Amino acid sequence: MIPLRFLTPASLVVGLCLASAGAQAQTPKTPKVQLWMDLSTGTMAGMPEMDSLPGGGGMLGGLMGGGATPGMGGGNTSYGNARAMSIMPPRVIDIALHNTLRPGVEASQAIPPGMRMGESLPLIPPRAQPTQTEPGEVPREFQQHQPKGRILLYWGCGTAVRAGQPRVVDLARAKPTDDAQAFAGRAASDRGPRVGPAYALYPNERNQVSLSRDSSVVGEHQVRGDGVPASMKFTLDAAQDLMPAIDLRTTGKPQDSMGASWQTVRNARAYYLHAMSQNGDDLVMWSSAETPDTGMGLFDYLSPGTIDRWLKERVLLQPETTQCSIPQGIFAGGGRDATPMLRMMAYGGESHIVHPPRPADPKAAWQPEWAVRVRVKSHTMAMLGEESQGGRTGLASQGSAGGGYTSGMSGAPTAGEAADANAPGNVVNPVNLLRGLFGR
Repeated sequence: MIPLRFLTPASLVVGLCLASAGAQAQTPKTPKVQLWMDLSTGTMAGMPEMDSLPGGGGMLGGLMGGGATPGMGGGNTSYGNARAMSIMPPRVIDIALHNTLRPGVEASQAIPPGMRMGESLPLIPPRAQPTQTEPGEVPREFQQHQPKGRILLYWGCGTAVRAGQPRVVDLARAKPTDDAQAFAGRAASDRGPRVGPAYALYPNERNQVSLSRDSSVVGEHQVRGDGVPASMKFTLDAAQDLMPAIDLRTTGKPQDSMGASWQTVRNARAYYLHAMSQNGDDLVMWSSAETPDTGMGLFDYLSPGTIDRWLKERVLLQPETTQCSIPQGIFAGGGRDATPMLRMMAYGGESHIVHPPRPADPKAAWQPEWAVRVRVKSHTMAMLGEESQGGRTGLASQGSAGGGYTSGMSGAPTAGEAADANAPGNVVNPVNLLRGLFGR
């Protein structure tokens, strides 16, 4: 499915082509051809990497930025998974081409051998599809219903609950128009294409090949197509490559202070952790930030400027950070069926390539022919209360007769605890949390 409202209208040239301030600054026009590449690495802590879930998937789609299949589906079948919290397949690439000379016309991108996806990728215009939910928003199916219960917000790394916490958001008293904001909280402005029929995308119905564990985008790329300049060749280096998977380890029980630790992630500029669970009609949320916020809007790519600003404001953790504690007892009231879900982001860099480059002389005329933006991120999930030793090796096997499997973090299920064939063990489904809050 193709999310047509994937990003709000914003020209890539804003980030690429603005000249220095002053009366004699250059005033370039928008490049006639623009390419966006998003790269994402996603895993479930304590589990081996899998390309698809037995029996299907997609349970996390709505809240995490995808539709029925993005996020945990059976393959890289649609454009948009790189912005979602996709973990199956573990490595996702989204490519969007906007050629104003020949809008909506098929093109191709020649790729380096290290990608292990063939010699080139077809870029094909999307079919019209219904609008999708943005990351951090309340899924549309719940937006017409008055919620019940409260959001209890905790924040900051530490073993004990801090004075003044939790911050309470009473959803039953909030205006319906405030619901989405109550969930999203702080969020970065969207930047990029409003994907539609004038674009050409990968993946698509013709080619859905996924990146493999040893794939690398490092090397020369070239975009070819009717109206595409012959000069549209660019080289990506190690800083623009796929980020490694996060090796996250968790310890402790919900009644205690729970710990999270990880190895530093190559090319990570900042980290962010977020956990939530349900306690009756209440939704309990915690984040590693030093500011009170639901944090649902942070599960997306962030610009370098936003990362720097939020590091300074202590919204994000510094790149040298390797551990964080969750305050004692904040998830203790949820019971066994509301095992807290922890999500973690490692934000990578953002690169801009423009041709021809900006002239050194600020008075010189400048008309870029084409521009490319490349973004990278890595993320993982974990079930709190079940110790994870990292390495994604806890799950011994999948593909049993019933298609179900256990989390691999606490052994096989006992009688009466058979795993759902469409859900990974007892992992919390955030959409189900919303369903409870909205009385659905």
